[in-house]
Parts: sequence; structure tokens; C-alpha cells
Amino acid sequence: MPSAKAAKTPKLPKITTLYEDDNILAIYKPAGIMVHPDGRSEETTLIDWIVKNHPEMKGVGEPVTLSDGTKLERPGIVHRLDRDTTGVLLLAKTREGFTHLKAQFQSREVKKVYRAFVYGDIKELRGVIDLPIGRSKSDFRKWTAQRGKKGEEREAVTIYTTLFRSPEVSYIEARPKTGRTHQIRVHMKAVHHPVVADALYASPAVDITGQVLAALQSRRGAAPAKP
Repeated sequence: MPSAKAAKTPKLPKITTLYEDDNILAIYKPAGIMVHPDGRSEETTLIDWIVKNHPEMKGVGEPVTLSDGTKLERPGIVHRLDRDTTGVLLLAKTREGFTHLKAQFQSREVKKVYRAFVYGDIKELRGVIDLPIGRSKSDFRKWTAQRGKKGEEREAVTIYTTLFRSPEVSYIEARPKTGRTHQIRVHMKAVHHPVVADALYASPAVDITGQVLAALQSRRGAAPAKP
């Protein structure tokens, strides 16, 4: 009999490939999957799927340093989506692809477009939320654009359009001009219209399971596909 229990093979997430060429991979990330480990949990992440299905991407990208000082490789990762946000992720298959994608994100040639249901009736058809974001004093997991920030505040701007409104919920399209952690979720919370069923930033007011936030990507300002 073996003296130690064999390690379990992680159950890889089901990922849909939307586009692929020699340098770039576009995938659809479902809700409930972290892009990379956070140093606090041992759950399977998108990186596990990348390593299994695209081993040639190993060494592509830049490592991230966790809070305990551990350096984590992030093969192919150019940008990220929150754990419970669905949507399109662009990955780099080669170092050349990584360099080009990173430059396009930095120059904002790649447009980030999100759709979300938020609580309440948003009166304005269009609006701009220009509020700096900082760490929350009350919860290490949170960021805030309201009182109670600690440490450095970083500029954050979100442009939104109201696509549908009702007394209970509104459906919006949001275009972040900056790329702060949890930016749309934090900004909508700050204007008193948090994302529906957002377990971190909202107290559920209607019976909907799962954060209702999705990300689309468009290049050079092209109109995003309908969700």
C-alpha cells in the first residue's frame, strides 16, 4: 500500500476558444474561475488550463509577485478578469505576441467593453464616473472609491451608457478608461448602483445567483458583439 495519499489531478475549467493564430489566443472565460492564483486559495485557475492545453506558452509573459513574496509565472496572461466576471480574454502564445498585445493595451488600441445588470433605476442615459480608487480600510479584499480608503489612491474613470432601466435593475454598458482592480464594481457601488449579486460589493436585493458582469473586447474601436 502507498504510504502517502496521491495528489489529485486538478479538474480543469471548460474553456471555449474564440480565435487562434500563431501569436494570439482569444478565449471565453466563464464565471467562477480565477485567472491566476492569489496566494490564499488552492483552487484550479485559468493558468492550469493554459499549461495543460498550451504548454508552448510557458515562459511567455511577466511573473507576478504575491503578498508572501512568491513569484508566480503567468504564461500568456496580458490582462485579467475578476473571478466571477465572464467574458473575452486575449492571451499571448509567443513573446512577440505578448509584446504587441501589451503595447496595444497600454496605448488603449484594445477597447474594454463590459455589460452588467446593476441595482436600481439609473436616471442618466450616459455618465462618467471619475473617482480615484484605493484599498479599503475595512476589508483587505476590497477597493473603494468612497470614504475609508488607505494607502495610495489611483486615478480611475468609467464611462457608462444605460441600455435598459426599471425600478429594480438597470442594464448598462461600461467602458473603463483606466484598468484598476474591480474598477466597474467599485465605481457602480460608489454611485449607489452596485452590480447585481456581487457578493463582495453588494447586498443582494433580488433573487439572482451569480455576479452579472461580462466583458467584451474590441480592437481599434470596433463595435463589440452582442452578448
